[in-house]
Amino acid sequence: MVSSQSRPEGERTALIPVRLQAIEYVARSILGFRFAALDNAALPASEPGAHIGLHLPDGSVRQYSLLHTPPDPEYYEVAVKLDASGRGGSRFLHEQLRVGTVLNIDLPRNNFPLVLEAPESLFFAGGIGITPMVAMLERLAARGVRPHLWYASRERAELAYERELAKLADLHVHIDAEQEGRFFDIRGPIGAANRSAHLYCCGPPPMLAAFAAATADWPHRQVHVEYFTPRASAAVEGGFTVALARSNREVHIPAGRTIMQVLRDTGIEVSSSCEEGICAACETRVLEGIPDHRDSILSEEERANGRTMMICVSGSKSPRLVLDL
Repeated sequence: MVSSQSRPEGERTALIPVRLQAIEYVARSILGFRFAALDNAALPASEPGAHIGLHLPDGSVRQYSLLHTPPDPEYYEVAVKLDASGRGGSRFLHEQLRVGTVLNIDLPRNNFPLVLEAPESLFFAGGIGITPMVAMLERLAARGVRPHLWYASRERAELAYERELAKLADLHVHIDAEQEGRFFDIRGPIGAANRSAHLYCCGPPPMLAAFAAATADWPHRQVHVEYFTPRASAAVEGGFTVALARSNREVHIPAGRTIMQVLRDTGIEVSSSCEEGICAACETRVLEGIPDHRDSILSEEERANGRTMMICVSGSKSPRLVLDL
């Protein structure tokens, strides 16, 4: 997981209006979307691994990794896989979004940073999980580094950016359909890896679970994971009090409600985006109390020290929490 140093505490989420410039066919069920500022000015720069929150017309927000992270980006580019069983975000982008449409996006945030000083970096991607790694590989290539990339997909038609990736890394492709439906066995390359290497993984839940098991005895600082879906359900058990140190207020969190929901109901401004514990927009400093962490971002060390929490999904193990709000 990542260090909280890459997630500035207390940062408010600003919105940037952008216009959809182009839609590109990437692979089966995957489209690329290019967004530019309304005045065509350079957009805020970001580092490899960063994502943006795309605000859709129905009020929902979806998180997508940036494919490229140049110093002065003229546009942001993301790739989205159609998920017919999802919540509707990808369906809207694939079926209704048109070139010229203006949408708002959040400033880029990075919960999956690339460690440039690592002696060696190994990458493991499953399906659309390849997207944050494109920028990482481009950055390493600019430094003359050619790492290994293991890229798994259910079918070859769903493989994205294969030619580009082969130019940037030593590419190892696994196609489930060509292996009698067998999933990629991530244990092999991890078991053979140099123990000083940094390992990166992004993909579907089964791959992430296998990666976590294979790296259980690795130092946490060398293991980096990006989650696109929540690891756990939100804490809605309630029954505790939240004290707001800067606002000099206290609120009771009842059963069935999250901290963020209650704060909003009482008119307290809180920064948010995904509201699933995967973007870090709502990360808040904890001054007293024991958080019940339900996010997909904090490392085990960060959870143990209890200095911050994601108030969109996390609750409290103590009767009272004091937050820096």
